[in-house]
Amino acid sequence: QVQLVESGGGLVQAGDSVRLSCSASGLTFSDYAAGWFRQAPGKEREFVAGISRNGYSTLYAEAMKGRFTISRDNAKNTVYLQMNNLKPEDTAVYHCASRRGMRPVTSEGDYTYWGQGTQVTVSS
Repeated sequence: QVQLVESGGGLVQAGDSVRLSCSASGLTFSDYAAGWFRQAPGKEREFVAGISRNGYSTLYAEAMKGRFTISRDNAKNTVYLQMNNLKPEDTAVYHCASRRGMRPVTSEGDYTYWGQGTQVTVSS
């Protein structure tokens, strides 16, 4: 059974930094590209960042470039999202996802496995 479990969310202040983790089990993690998505209240889920299965290639939504960094440690079956200079508009539930193959993509429909998400709330 494949499981993706996110952690690291919480209540922070604007300007703070947070690192989210996503721990995978039940799959050969190095065979899968990974991505982070987020869903704010009343809004559709949106792509945040993605990383190739070997970690050499990354992809970001335009609004996250320069503030967010995605990385992975295949030895630990974990993907990370470092978020710096957080803003109130970053408040959302953050989900990790995985898709078999080399490259990350922005479309959520192309991801097979999803975590339950972790809440990040940024106060002003």
